[in-house]
Amino acid sequence: GCGNLLSLDVSSFDTSNVTSMGTMFGYCSKLVELDVSSFDTRNVTIMSTLFYNCGSLVDLNLSHFNTSNVTTMWNMFSECGKLTNLDLSSFDTRNVKSMSYMFYSCSNLVSIDQKFRFRSF
Repeated sequence: GCGNLLSLDVSSFDTSNVTSMGTMFGYCSKLVELDVSSFDTRNVTIMSTLFYNCGSLVDLNLSHFNTSNVTTMWNMFSECGKLTNLDLSSFDTRNVKSMSYMFYSCSNLVSIDQKFRFRSF
């Protein structure tokens, strides 16, 4: 809920043991730059509302995210109205049980680089 935060350096965060990233950057509505390329997400199971209401972000590169253990992604990018480009090419969604409203109100999103791997039923 850091609504006035414009930038944030998270390059030194050790996320190797993190299991939940729910709402980590949620409500950071003025955040214009965010580099999460150093994040180790192999143990994360919850990514719901991770970037919820980050309405000033334009580009977000998550091509390095390991999502093989993630089970919830609901509202992950909801209300990211200025987001135009999103790289999800590494996303493995086989274990995800909920993606509801994942891109809700992402009205400027024109490019999603994705190669989703879905689980079979």
